[in-house]
This record gives sequence, structure tokens and C-alpha cells, in this order.
Amino acid sequence: MPAQSTRTPTFGNWFLDAMPHATRERIRKSLQAVDMEINQTIHEPGQAVEHVYFPTSGFISLLARDGPAATSVEIGMIGREGMFSASAMLGDERPSYAAMVQLAGKALRMRAASMRREAQANAALQGMLLRYGQVNLITVAQNSACNRLHLLEQRFARWLLSAHDRADGDTFAMTHEFLAMMLGVRRPGVTIAAQALQADGLISYTHGAINVIDRKGLEARACYCYEFVQNEFARLMRPRA
Repeated sequence: MPAQSTRTPTFGNWFLDAMPHATRERIRKSLQAVDMEINQTIHEPGQAVEHVYFPTSGFISLLARDGPAATSVEIGMIGREGMFSASAMLGDERPSYAAMVQLAGKALRMRAASMRREAQANAALQGMLLRYGQVNLITVAQNSACNRLHLLEQRFARWLLSAHDRADGDTFAMTHEFLAMMLGVRRPGVTIAAQALQADGLISYTHGAINVIDRKGLEARACYCYEFVQNEFARLMRPRA
């Protein structure tokens, strides 16, 4: 996740803070502060996106669902580095994925129609949205490859790092049932992976909360996918003149 922008005034969301100054000032009055509650549904597949969200804490998971069975697997994660929904800004006003709050926090939101008008009138903002959309595509593609090629323990470590980036501290609420759904595996597999990381002193897990003890050790245990996505974000989203 990128370092916090040094521009002032800041909103606490990298995407907002990286916008051209004039754009940020124009949309300031359109932004509404909202609480994001755990398990809150932000979007259902096929619904029109009425608001765009810029998280300042916590994170939203993007979920692909398996038809009528409604089995879900996470395909993306949005925290204070990004926004929901890039798809709605790039022409798909009724995305086919779901969006749900998985770590409670706060966000700034505005009407999607207002954000689209700003993008249409601002070439720099259009460029940001296009690059951010590309980052999301890269993330989904890499996650697909990761789920096919890498061991569950590596994938679990990668997911924990991504969640830790977006959490406000080293401890955050998370159950094995939820992690199994996010990683697309059975609960016993997550339990075994968590026990292995805990035995090596990288995390602790008690009563539905995970505590990251050794961040460097967790990075060493994760697959390259975590570093790859981080590098792609930095490459595509670095500030441009």
C-alpha cells in the first residue's frame, strides 16, 4: 500500500489525496463521512452503484459468487489506498461482483453520478481511474494464479499481510469461517495453516481475533504475489506531473 500523500489538506484516503488539488476542493462538499460495519453489504451483483466509497479505515472485500449457491470467494480488497467502485467509473454501472465490509472502519462517500461528472471533465482524474482499474485487473489475475499455484499457508500469509496493511493496528477481528470463504477452501485447512504460523511465532489467534506478531516473518512466508501486487500499485499509481 502506498505511503500517505504529503499533500494538504488530506482526507486519509490515498486515492482522494492523490487527486488534483482543484478536484479535491470541488468534491469536498459532496463527500459524506460514513461508518462501515462488519458484514455490511455495500453492493449486490447487478445492482446500480449509487455511491462510491473511499475507505479511511477498515476494508471492503470484493466477492465473486457461485451462482444460486451464493458461495463466495474474495477477488479483491479495498482499504484506504483505493475506492469502490472503479468499475462504475469506467462504464460498468452494474458490476457483477458483490462488495462487503470485512473489517469495520470509516469511509467518505459521494454520489457515483457526481464522481463520473468530475472524471469526464478532468483528464488527470480519468487517467487515475484508468490506472486504478488496471491495478484491480492485475490483482484479480494474480489472485487467480495464486489460488491455483501456491500452497494454502503461503496464500494465507499473503492475505494476512494485505489485511494488516489496511488495519489500524496489529490485531483485527477475523474468524476461520470467514477466512475459509475468502480463500475458497474448507475451514480445517485454514485452521492448519493458522496453527503453523502461530507455532512459528508469526501470529496469534484467539476468540476470533488475529494478532500479527512478526511482520517480517510473515512476509518471508508469503508467496511472491503479495510483493508483485504492491509493486504494480506503486508503478501504476505513483503521482504524475
